[in-house]
Amino acid sequence: MQVFDVIPPLAPTLRPAAPIVLALGFFDGVHRGHQEVLRRARAEADARGAQLGVMTFDVHPAVIYQHVPADSVKYLSTRARKTELMAQFGVDLLYFVHFTPRFAALDPQTFVDEYLVGLNAAVVVAGFDYTYGKQAVANMATLPTYARGRFDCITVPAALRDGSKISSTHVRSALDAGDVDLANQLLGYAYETTGTVVHGEARGRTLGYPTANIETPNAERLPAIGIYTVALQVDGRWVPGMASVGRNVTFGAGRPVTLEINLFDFHQDIYGRSVRVRWLHYLRGEVRFTGAAGLVAQLAQDEAQSRAYLKELTR
Repeated sequence: MQVFDVIPPLAPTLRPAAPIVLALGFFDGVHRGHQEVLRRARAEADARGAQLGVMTFDVHPAVIYQHVPADSVKYLSTRARKTELMAQFGVDLLYFVHFTPRFAALDPQTFVDEYLVGLNAAVVVAGFDYTYGKQAVANMATLPTYARGRFDCITVPAALRDGSKISSTHVRSALDAGDVDLANQLLGYAYETTGTVVHGEARGRTLGYPTANIETPNAERLPAIGIYTVALQVDGRWVPGMASVGRNVTFGAGRPVTLEINLFDFHQDIYGRSVRVRWLHYLRGEVRFTGAAGLVAQLAQDEAQSRAYLKELTR
């Protein structure tokens, strides 16, 4: 897969030589709804013997349209993760358009002329709710008018779960509630975050449950405070364990939120390593214990439940 940065205006050198099928969307999380768009676009590209391109953006549109501070946005998929997922779903050409104020100010016709026609689209595929300007006049229903016969338009209906539309907002809400099980069902895969193993307070070791303390990039969205069954990827190997997202309230008030992972049957020194966390199952909320003994007893129960869940997962 080839990846391109598009800094407006679109450079003529980025125009593919042959017509392509072009899928549109921000694709945060590349969830099951997004996957339907990509599958439909891939099928169309295969039928035409064409490459599949995706046009997405470098930042969430809210950064420009709603003046949300760029460093406050928590993504389901950072650029690196989105790129990885796009490759998995058969994308050939991935265009990250830099969502500048100039780009945001384009009227619908100019957007279509400069970017969709400019990228040599023979077919444009997007979800039913995709917009490219003011929603009332720049939606998939009006796209054929702006296309002026230069490309075909395919609108993909909503993907549903229990009668509700699968959306990035739905996934975020699930994660913010700690419901990683639901988030994973909506995504169609296990949610992942990244980070670096850093030194913590080393209290877990004294309790018999040593932890890897993970410093997570600011742009990534962690699940809510709670205890989870997870897997941690170290040097290409996935190691099962249990994670705590919380403030260690047993040991004092006003503590910062940290991510600590106790790995099962793993004893290597991994300080400073870059790792990935795969979020598998919610166990419970954070509890303040009156002493270390109560916490240790609960950790033993958490480990038993996690091992039982992982055993079922591999059947």
